[in-house]
Amino acid sequence: MKLFWFIPTHGDGRYLGTPNGGRPLDYDYLRQVAAAVDSLGYYGALLPTGRSCEDAWVTASSLIGETSRMRFLVAIRPGLISPTLAARMAATFDRLSNGRILINVVTGGDPVELAGDGVFEEHSNRYEITDEFLHIWRSILADQGEVNFAGKHLRVQGARAIFKGVQRPYPALYFGGSSAAGIEVAARHVDYYLTWGEPPSQVAEKIAAVRHSARRHGRELRFGIRLHVIVRETEDEAWKDAGRLISYLTDQTVEAAQATLARQDSMGQRRMLELQKRNRGWRTREALEISPNLWAGVGLVRGGAGTALVGSADSVASRILEYHGLGIDTFILSGYPHLEEAYRVAELLFPRLSLQSKVPNKNKSNSSAPMIGEVVANQFAPGQATAAS
Repeated sequence: MKLFWFIPTHGDGRYLGTPNGGRPLDYDYLRQVAAAVDSLGYYGALLPTGRSCEDAWVTASSLIGETSRMRFLVAIRPGLISPTLAARMAATFDRLSNGRILINVVTGGDPVELAGDGVFEEHSNRYEITDEFLHIWRSILADQGEVNFAGKHLRVQGARAIFKGVQRPYPALYFGGSSAAGIEVAARHVDYYLTWGEPPSQVAEKIAAVRHSARRHGRELRFGIRLHVIVRETEDEAWKDAGRLISYLTDQTVEAAQATLARQDSMGQRRMLELQKRNRGWRTREALEISPNLWAGVGLVRGGAGTALVGSADSVASRILEYHGLGIDTFILSGYPHLEEAYRVAELLFPRLSLQSKVPNKNKSNSSAPMIGEVVANQFAPGQATAAS
């Protein structure tokens, strides 16, 4: 099981939909979050993409030297960049980071934002472009010699990579698309299929559909899920903090956000919005807990991932294991604010899960490990006072 965290390049704070408790988005803060991800033993971190974010490639590149272990899951955008240039960027990052780049393929789902970037293709055409893009991108980095390709949308002649990356044949490809066209692209090209945090029964149906499509192409995919998390020592504390997160929202803010999100033609975003149908009384846990410990409050005003696992450490760990039982082995998590919650998740969840890439001996006391906790009475290490007496 791999646990990722999130680099909040679109802003961070203690509450949603308000400047109260907000934090300046600057390099020093992003560096602190990345350093926490690196030192705590997360497998890596996702950097979001879009006009509401600082550029993911520039940000991730600036953090290479500030980190040593974590992987960076960074987006490529078919239709916004050529596959040849994207391949060179990936290979360069891979070499300079010593193999710590992973690729998130994002087709895009907001027609207004896409128009601002000069993309006016309808939904089906965008996935055709993504399919052609990935064929070229994979061929170049797999070092298949000069690549010549003439498709419906894209054409390259004599494309090749002179400088090769560290990971062979290329960095792992991650992708999320809930429409039939998106699932077909995943089945043909990617390594990890990602879903947003829907109830387990819906996730199981989606995984089954993707597996069926992949097998038609003679391929096997792995699966990941994108979730927020509010984990505390007790259930009561967790649900109180979930309420606090949306305590500054107003009906007007929620209505405006939902109207903006509804313009998207992304099937995944539509599925997230379906979870928000109970807007009347949206402030209550009963209105927003759509499945045991799965809370849709974040999606009231946030695009993309709109659900959070809320509860005690044991409850949240159990829900993660439930998704794991469906076939998901990659969990991309986040929480507000991201710096403190990175520590809280590591402290409460890591010991309850079998994780890949956890830092060895991070929470074990031995002669070479750092002190865990504060010294008692200027004399005893934590946990030793009783033995000493």
